[in-house]
Amino acid sequence: MEFLLSPDQQRLQQRCLALAADFATRAPQHDRDASHPVENYDRLRAEGFLDLTVPREWGGAGASFLDHTIAYEALGQGCPSTALAFNMHASVVMPVLLSPDVPASAKQRVADLVVQQRQLIGGNFSEPGTTSLIGERPLSARARKQEGGYSVSGRKMFASMLQAADQVMVMAYPDEATNPHAAVLLLVPRDAAGRRVEANWDTLGMRATRSDSMILEDCRLPESALLLHSDDVRAFRQDYLNWFWASYTAVYLGVAVAAYNALRETVQARQPTGYAQPLAYHPDVRRHVAELSADLDAARLITYRSAWLSDTQGPTTETTAALYRAKYVVGETTARVTRTALTLGGAHGIFKGSRLEQLFRDGALAPIQSPPADFCLWQMGLYELGIDAADIMPPVRRV
Repeated sequence: MEFLLSPDQQRLQQRCLALAADFATRAPQHDRDASHPVENYDRLRAEGFLDLTVPREWGGAGASFLDHTIAYEALGQGCPSTALAFNMHASVVMPVLLSPDVPASAKQRVADLVVQQRQLIGGNFSEPGTTSLIGERPLSARARKQEGGYSVSGRKMFASMLQAADQVMVMAYPDEATNPHAAVLLLVPRDAAGRRVEANWDTLGMRATRSDSMILEDCRLPESALLLHSDDVRAFRQDYLNWFWASYTAVYLGVAVAAYNALRETVQARQPTGYAQPLAYHPDVRRHVAELSADLDAARLITYRSAWLSDTQGPTTETTAALYRAKYVVGETTARVTRTALTLGGAHGIFKGSRLEQLFRDGALAPIQSPPADFCLWQMGLYELGIDAADIMPPVRRV
């Protein structure tokens, strides 16, 4: 792969860094209030980020997954919650537009909503009974076919920017199905009858994503709401995991970069009373900064390479392993960088409103963000040893 960014990628990166600088001015208040950064979403919408990666055949800018990775690393340096939540749009729109299993009519509808109507689309696949540590995601939300459309009932979790998005893609189990892995993907408008939000997002970090729960109670949807009907949705999930979850990795890389930059600014500015030099001259500070710089460079190269593999090879086993490797390395690196930055920043940095304090809390979620660190290691071990997952015992005994 080419290690130099192309001129177009450099311009995209600079645009995103400029946006991030603006978003950073509002990040502390949105974090404290756990409020939707709608002004940031509106800015991203106006700047063309809704259709950045939408293929040109559907009217979008046609940016690659690597382009997306470069952009969201930069955006993550400003308001991490904004970047993480807004990324959900691409993470659900792109699989629908790329999958051969989605009918052309459904793709056209999504493309029209995004490109022509400038609508922001969220996603809501997670449920209270699932865990990313095991990886299986059975669906308890049910979709019942009825005259003219569907009735959907169930509870969903971790629906980032739920109240800000115009539409939300919901995955549910079709009532008539017999295969436990069957699923339908439906588009639920913000004002759909039978849909309500349970505002329970009061968390350690990424507070402004507002990833609340959504309750569907006999939510009536027209036939046109159906985007995908699959008797076994596992292949769809697997083929587009680069978008479904790997697209979030770059945001956490941005968090780590932001913490590293904030640390350098802090130790270069703080000069203890009675000393002629700032804290940057302390040998322990220099050693930690050097270690963090190496960690960040390694994490970035691993992440960019995984995105390049995704663009050039598609969902091969090598690509999949690389995406898990990137998520693991970035998760651990981000947690380490933000923790070290807070430690070296000293007691002044632990107050609410401190940049280092917020980034520490946001970074603490990096190893937990799906897929969590241990599940990434599980998948990487299978790949490195050439073991078929079907040949090993499940991690926890099934019923």
